[in-house]
Amino acid sequence: MEHQSVSVAIEEGLVVTLVGLGLVFLTLTILFLVFSYVMPAIMAWINRTPKKQVVEEVKGAKVSSASGEVNAVIAAAIYNYIEEAHDDEDIILTIQKVKKAYSPWSSKIYAVHGSQLNR
Repeated sequence: MEHQSVSVAIEEGLVVTLVGLGLVFLTLTILFLVFSYVMPAIMAWINRTPKKQVVEEVKGAKVSSASGEVNAVIAAAIYNYIEEAHDDEDIILTIQKVKKAYSPWSSKIYAVHGSQLNR
């Protein structure tokens, strides 16, 4: 009786192994076909369509003949505005160690080596 249950278990394991290997190789074959044939066809279709050239026109924009002094004042004002948004403050960071009581319920060693510790 025991010999039959072992052979049934081996046959079931063999079936699961073969189905798993078949599924993996079928998936790899499908991926190979997609990347070999479908992707080049998609890329050819994308490259075949004419691309529209986008031309942006700014209407009503006039080029200002501002002097270097005006540009320097504008840059200084922007710099001061950004620096005020990031005020430097004295930061004092205090780290104190918190002492916790040991609890075997939260110990991971019993979960990892549970059966080996009770020998």
